[in-house]
Amino acid sequence: MSADDFALDALLAEARARSGGLDDFGPGDFRQGLRVLADALKNEACLSPAGRGLLREKLLGQLVNRLVMEDHLRRHPEILEQPIDDPLVIVGLPRTGTTLLQRTLAVDPQFSKALWWETRYPAPLSGETLEQPLKRIARARDEVAGMIEFLPQLLAIHPLDAEQPDEEFMLMEHSFLCAMDSYVNVPSYTAWLDAQDQTQVYRYLKRTLQFLQWQQARRGIEPGRRWLLKSPQHLHTLELLFEVFPKAQVVLTHREPARTIPSLASFIHTLWLLYSDKADAEAVGEQWNRRMARALRHAMTVRERMPPERFLDVHFEDTVAEPQAVVERIYQFAGLQLTPQTRSAMAQWLQANGREKRAVHHYSPGQFGLSEEILQRDYAEYRTRHIQA
Repeated sequence: MSADDFALDALLAEARARSGGLDDFGPGDFRQGLRVLADALKNEACLSPAGRGLLREKLLGQLVNRLVMEDHLRRHPEILEQPIDDPLVIVGLPRTGTTLLQRTLAVDPQFSKALWWETRYPAPLSGETLEQPLKRIARARDEVAGMIEFLPQLLAIHPLDAEQPDEEFMLMEHSFLCAMDSYVNVPSYTAWLDAQDQTQVYRYLKRTLQFLQWQQARRGIEPGRRWLLKSPQHLHTLELLFEVFPKAQVVLTHREPARTIPSLASFIHTLWLLYSDKADAEAVGEQWNRRMARALRHAMTVRERMPPERFLDVHFEDTVAEPQAVVERIYQFAGLQLTPQTRSAMAQWLQANGREKRAVHHYSPGQFGLSEEILQRDYAEYRTRHIQA
């Protein structure tokens, strides 16, 4: 591979060829994002040969997804009439119990949700039908298995499973205006991104969720009363979530940042190792501590301007100790009925998926240039409001 592997024209041309000649990539100024990203990948990311190939395939896959989705939207305009206005969204720092809450709630068919394979491959692949997405599921299984084989410590950090509900982050990535620094060190792209209006990220997310909901109906899955979403990414742009999903409600998860930020840094560093053989642990710690501290401050500011009934606070310690009681609070907040059958199914899921069934996640703050003093300083306002209150 060459230094021009990420050149915009080459990526677009190859995506068109892979899609059988489709040409409509859909709305949004994604080309500018790809141009800035290409320069950062070339000059900053220190990609390994394998990482270069993996990232190029990732970007190509997302471009092909856009082409295939727009082709379906052209032929089935009713897709964009799918109502998705009031998702229940779990938002908080990583490592605060968000995945546990999401997957517990997802047991209930009242919630629509996207499985990992759907967020990775939201558009049908060549040779498969909408009703039987077997190639996408198989490819997602193989991809997850490959990631775990290369970096087995991933499972100790996040219970990665191709067929479990997961974050909508990979859907948001299709706008090419999302946090690529989750995967590689691209500070110039990140700085550029911070100056952009990211409303189109949420508009494209809604478009993609409508496409998924339409596909799920084709597979015999009835739409739930509400979509269940979850991503820490929303902390950075909470006001845009409410702009595009005007009836959304947010479950805010809380935990002592000194426990979460080093764990997050370990997770991000592990992901960087997938793509680079020069992943700087201290660069991860500095970047992600700074970004998440700013994201929390932003989210608190947005919350002050919103009606209080749009938010529910949930603490990690309660989620771990009394998950069923936390679920009861969430259902009351969301205006949904928790049936005895669903309560029982959730209890069974919790028993089968306890944290004790996974390996211990080993890390130390010092690996990432973090200290108790730094973490106490950077999260003082958040801690006063949500941890020590």
